[in-house]
Amino acid sequence: MRIDSVKSSQVKQVTALQKKPKCRKEQRAFVVEGLKMVLEAPAERLLGVYASDSFLSQNGAERLEGIPFTEVSDQAFKAMTDTQTPQGVLAVVKAMDWKKEDFQGKEGALLLFLENLQDPGNLGTIFRAGEGAGVTGILMSRETVDAYNPKVVRSTMGSIYRVPFAVCDNLEETLKVCKEAGVTSYAAHLGGEKNYEEADYSTPSAFLIGNEAAGLSEKFSSFADFFIKIPMAGSVESLNAAVAASVLMYEAARQRRHK
Repeated sequence: MRIDSVKSSQVKQVTALQKKPKCRKEQRAFVVEGLKMVLEAPAERLLGVYASDSFLSQNGAERLEGIPFTEVSDQAFKAMTDTQTPQGVLAVVKAMDWKKEDFQGKEGALLLFLENLQDPGNLGTIFRAGEGAGVTGILMSRETVDAYNPKVVRSTMGSIYRVPFAVCDNLEETLKVCKEAGVTSYAAHLGGEKNYEEADYSTPSAFLIGNEAAGLSEKFSSFADFFIKIPMAGSVESLNAAVAASVLMYEAARQRRHK
């Protein structure tokens, strides 16, 4: 099968998934672009793979490692892509289904609670850094940017397939349930009583990260067991949300390696 027209129903479906969060939610699907993201996608979750004429002429079908795909004209593929310089291959992927037990972790939970993050690059970076640090799950408020936003997906570099995550209608209640299960929570806060490296994260732990501009809300931060801060030199007051989350996650990973 081949697609030549930009008016193809499949082109329109992919375009809608790229642009409309409502469409992604209703169809329980999202789009990934680039050979790496397509090859790393769980095979059972691939709903459709599309390769442009240019990609196939330059790389050959063998680069797709036997994955069934639909050939697409360059013009039609341009209509499907969200990037300025597309690699020529993309896939529609079934949304991930994580269960409660997926968040627990073999060596103890290491969770991130994200309240109202808005920057797609920040969220994607947190996924990628979180996988590297051994985070067992990411829990997000309903107002946080859509994890399946194309910019978020690209920024994760494949970690979106492997890091358990969930959107919570009530972040406070979710944190409360985790605390009752023995998870100690730490709010990254300018009013922190101690520096971040002074706390013990070797037991089940959760970090609370707030909105890029406003930080954590007073209501949500009040549910934390401890306030911690990242000391700043110079005139800098705080770090980018993704950088702050990474600092905390890797300190927890360091402590757990040396436990």
